[in-house]
Amino acid sequence: MLTQDLPVRDVMTTEVVTVAPDQSIEEAMAALVNAGVDAAPVVDAARAVVGVLSTGDLIVQDAQVHGPTVISLFGAYIELPSWRKEFEDDFKKAVGAVVSEVMDDEPITCGPDDTVGTATTLMHDNDASRLPVVDGGRLVGIIARGDILRAMVESGRDASGSTDA
Repeated sequence: MLTQDLPVRDVMTTEVVTVAPDQSIEEAMAALVNAGVDAAPVVDAARAVVGVLSTGDLIVQDAQVHGPTVISLFGAYIELPSWRKEFEDDFKKAVGAVVSEVMDDEPITCGPDDTVGTATTLMHDNDASRLPVVDGGRLVGIIARGDILRAMVESGRDASGSTDA
């Protein structure tokens, strides 16, 4: 069977580091660092995926906020309007005290019966390096690019007749 035709359940990781929406940023950051991962699904009490938190979200939260760009024209100071929303978004993330304030709240997910090809397409189309795997509304695993590459390598070994594990 080609790797792309395998069901996600055959290559996903079932031991998933998760964070809670009401968890503090400091606790979430420690959980990601301790697990050696750069992102984690955000799950509620019922294990439903309500978001994804990445180290990129946390870096923005920890970054210094830069004020809006202002220009001086004939002695008057004018704020460039295009910078206001970006400044407000960065400021909200910088002062966010809990995960729900900085997470991506529109997570892309897949199901355990979806094919690896489908998951790969979702990752590519959404510029994601991993997808939470959801079954019946609950998190059951995660599939990352590394899982797909591992499956491809193992499939190549099987096809060549090698018995090395």
